[in-house]
Amino acid sequence: MNLRFIDWIWHVRGSLALAPEQSSDEAFGRLDPLFRQPGTCHDRTKDTLTFCKKDQAAQDKMSVFDGGVLQVEKGVAGPVLRYHLTSRALLFCFLAPLLFLGFAQLTIALGKLEKPSTEAAGKSGKASDGAKKSEKKHAALPQNPIDKALGSPAPEKPKIEGADESEKEKKKYSPTAAYVFAGIFAALYLIGRILEDRLVKARFKKRLLGS
Repeated sequence: MNLRFIDWIWHVRGSLALAPEQSSDEAFGRLDPLFRQPGTCHDRTKDTLTFCKKDQAAQDKMSVFDGGVLQVEKGVAGPVLRYHLTSRALLFCFLAPLLFLGFAQLTIALGKLEKPSTEAAGKSGKASDGAKKSEKKHAALPQNPIDKALGSPAPEKPKIEGADESEKEKKKYSPTAAYVFAGIFAALYLIGRILEDRLVKARFKKRLLGS
């Protein structure tokens, strides 16, 4: 399987045209401050610069990337900077929704396994009759006229026995939380993948073409 078809998930590639007379020495000299950050090591050979990051600080403007290669090539219209960057953070944000969707499906499956059997289903009819009697038994008590005149709140209707347990069971096997987290990480990936691509290009352009 050719990874090139899927590595775009956590790889960011791009190119940027340099000034006509700008050499690789000058270009990398302008970019040098970006790679002199805590946790960053870099090496340069002729027209190529490679870097890697480990335990990078959050203040690092390129902290989302773990490594990459920058190369100055001669194009038809002049020198061009081509870069290839990798990011484990983007890969994690891409895989996290799949993980939480798996949790959701597992929760649903467990909920189905825990459903009452046919024998318990037969008892549900009896339970419903008992619930009706319980409702009558636990009906809300009428409020005393004196208390009502004084503005006291009406007494609450007692909860039906077994209702709380039923609600707890529903919440226990609810996949809602997993779906919410899956949606959050999916949004983070989409925003990060598009935003980081544009931000890194803007940073390179500002340093290379800036005064």
